[in-house]
Amino acid sequence: MHKQEPIYLKAITLRELSDVYSLKKDIKNKIILIVRITPLAQKDVEGLRKAVEELYSFTKDFDGDMVRLGDERIIVTPPNVKIWKSNNRLE
Repeated sequence: MHKQEPIYLKAITLRELSDVYSLKKDIKNKIILIVRITPLAQKDVEGLRKAVEELYSFTKDFDGDMVRLGDERIIVTPPNVKIWKSNNRLE
């Protein structure tokens, strides 16, 4: 039987715009991220907007998926993991 590589899940806090670099690295390494955005939102709303836009663009270019989870978190997934959204349909 073929042993499949594990998929890792990582919870992380986004504190600075510069933290986006390490998040991109994790996405390239196929890690599912749960990112707490509240600390950056409280400190720098414009920085948060830029960070989320940059992360979203990178994730889409990498064929990953990203969605907001409540007011405080976002989930980012690598290409082999898709996030169920209410507009998804199973045929």
